[in-house]
Amino acid sequence: MQRKRYAPGRTGPTARTGSAARTGSTARTALGLGLALGLAAGLVGCSSGTPSEDVAVDAKAGLAASAAPPGRYQTLFEPCGAVPRAVLQEMLPGAAALSDPERDRAYRGTAAVTYDTDRRVGCSWRADTPEASHRLSLDIERVVSYDSAVSDDDRAQEVYVRKQLAAGIPLPPTAPPETGGTPTTGPSGGTAGTGGGPSQPAVTGGATPVNAPVSAPPGSTAPTAPTPTGSASGGPTPSGAPSPTGLEPRVLEGLGDVAYLDDVLGQPRASSRQRSVSVVFRTSNVIVTVSYREEAVGLAEAPDSGELQERARKVARLLADRLEE
Repeated sequence: MQRKRYAPGRTGPTARTGSAARTGSTARTALGLGLALGLAAGLVGCSSGTPSEDVAVDAKAGLAASAAPPGRYQTLFEPCGAVPRAVLQEMLPGAAALSDPERDRAYRGTAAVTYDTDRRVGCSWRADTPEASHRLSLDIERVVSYDSAVSDDDRAQEVYVRKQLAAGIPLPPTAPPETGGTPTTGPSGGTAGTGGGPSQPAVTGGATPVNAPVSAPPGSTAPTAPTPTGSASGGPTPSGAPSPTGLEPRVLEGLGDVAYLDDVLGQPRASSRQRSVSVVFRTSNVIVTVSYREEAVGLAEAPDSGELQERARKVARLLADRLEE
């Protein structure tokens, strides 16, 4: 019996099986290439982003770059140890008549209860005798602005202005415009003088600039000086315009960035007279309030205004020096 030789092009079951395998492999390769190209296109699309998203990111970066600077102070000092014992002896003359434990307790002071000692602290001292009662208290607040366009100093200035207006002390008038030159119109549409001085930048965000005269917040009107019902020394005031004594509530110079003094004489009582003096000043983003009160028992005359004011101003100067350390 003879063997059959293989002839090219021969068809049969074996040839058909090999052709089908080659066709399936080619199809799978084409499908894999298609999936790879689709996945690559999807990745490119996800990483590109839209133009609007790019603009939003650039806008946020610009706001962060133009944020107002923070205040000078980030913490506060311990208030009860800020007033020396020698000064407390002057402020609390009645403490000398107390027993040793009571005197030590009076000079130690009582710290105010606050929730954040980096934002607000306070302390008070008190000494009572049968003849008089004296009380000294401190309130120290660090102001923080949560508006990136308004600095801590400008926000503190707004808080200070509200305190001064609440005390009924008129705000200093703004400086009049310079004369002697022909005004010109600046690029912002305002009027600028030709005196050669540098122009002041515009203030935005509704904040009061720290280097400008104290002015009322937007929407409020600076009050006029109230007509006192009694002189600062406690005597009656004649009818008509009161004559200034130099002890009336007023703006103070040379204390912090801005400062004022308030002097309030309490209503006469049957057996006592009371006077309260407050000195408030601002240094950068910190506002300090020194309150000093004396109540005289069994005296017809009110406590001396000049003496109380000098003592309160002395403590305020000590605290202002402490902030400069």
